[in-house]
Amino acid sequence: MLLNEDVTVHTVVHAGKADWIPSPIKGVERRMLFRIGDEKARATSIVRYAPGSRFARHGHPGGEEFLVLEGTFQDETGDFPAGTYVRNPPGTAHSPGSDEGCVILVKLWQFRRDDRARIIARPDEAKRAAVRPGAHAARLLFDGADERVVIEHWTPGAIVDVPNDTGLEVLVLEGGFAAGSETFLRWSWLRLPAGRPLRASVGPDGAQVWVKAGALLHADVCAFEDEGRIQ
Repeated sequence: MLLNEDVTVHTVVHAGKADWIPSPIKGVERRMLFRIGDEKARATSIVRYAPGSRFARHGHPGGEEFLVLEGTFQDETGDFPAGTYVRNPPGTAHSPGSDEGCVILVKLWQFRRDDRARIIARPDEAKRAAVRPGAHAARLLFDGADERVVIEHWTPGAIVDVPNDTGLEVLVLEGGFAAGSETFLRWSWLRLPAGRPLRASVGPDGAQVWVKAGALLHADVCAFEDEGRIQ
């Protein structure tokens, strides 16, 4: 499967309005944003776990990055409530699931080969980030050599300019904004290639957004032929 595979073009998915697509695992459904591959893929998705659903233990040779959007995600290493951000680097493995049900944003097989640090950023362990004009709060999730991931709170009615030297992804968590002729509401996802900055006109309720700046696909991402399982 190829879905929004060309990272050189402006890409938008209004995932909050999309249908849920069943996965091979009972109780687990997806809204796909980006995909290269079938049931072993480089992929960005919003994934919903029904209460009590879980995957068998599997590896992530190409790494896994996720943000818990609703509920509590679980694996052998603990419980991850809404707002938790996790990076499981290449070579890690786990048995994910959720007793109460949850929704996550997950990116698979999109790590650099040498990115080996496991990161867990819980909402009660927030690190403040610099606040850009038009925002009133920002939480730093990850700041690496060539990636920076934050959650920002944009002020109602503000104009927010987000520069983009390397590549940009934005997911609306709450509220919304307009950019150009499009309106972005909860779970709308925007991907912009390097050199295409974002100018957002924030709606009357403000906006909470997940923002990732960095290469949209790393040149040395772990070999796609390695064994692995997707979500």
